Amino acid sequence: MHPIEVIEFTIVGVVFVIILCISLLLKGKRRKFGMVLALFTLVAYGILFMVRPFWIDSQIDKKIEFIKPYLEERYPNEKWTISTVDHRDPKNKHRSPYSIGVIFKSEPDVTYEYHVKSKDDIYQFSVSTTNKFKEKWDFKHLHLGKP
Repeated sequence: MHPIEVIEFTIVGVVFVIILCISLLLKGKRRKFGMVLALFTLVAYGILFMVRPFWIDSQIDKKIEFIKPYLEERYPNEKWTISTVDHRDPKNKHRSPYSIGVIFKSEPDVTYEYHVKSKDDIYQFSVSTTNKFKEKWDFKHLHLGKP
């Protein structure tokens, strides 16, 4: 289990225990309401953890649809391949699922990472290469930051 997941589950457990302990101090209908609230909180967090991967997938798909016209406008005579982080793979838990990698056909050994906030707010934030001797001025599509 990744440390972020441990922290998330710990927070959920602490919130559940706090609500449960407070409800045990109450009497009558208030105790019953506290128990129901604790159960509702636990179920809500469970639903959140189950739905979150699907929500991330839909957000990534939306961001890819935003970046395609941006790349077509900026590089009209260029072909590219778009890649994303497999956020469901435990090996990638440390990476942002929202970063979008673009590999241009003219530079197959270079990956440009883009961050997409909205249709009008797209910027390149990273570049990596498989060729360790590539110099900064060799990158044809480098424009880090907002355009």
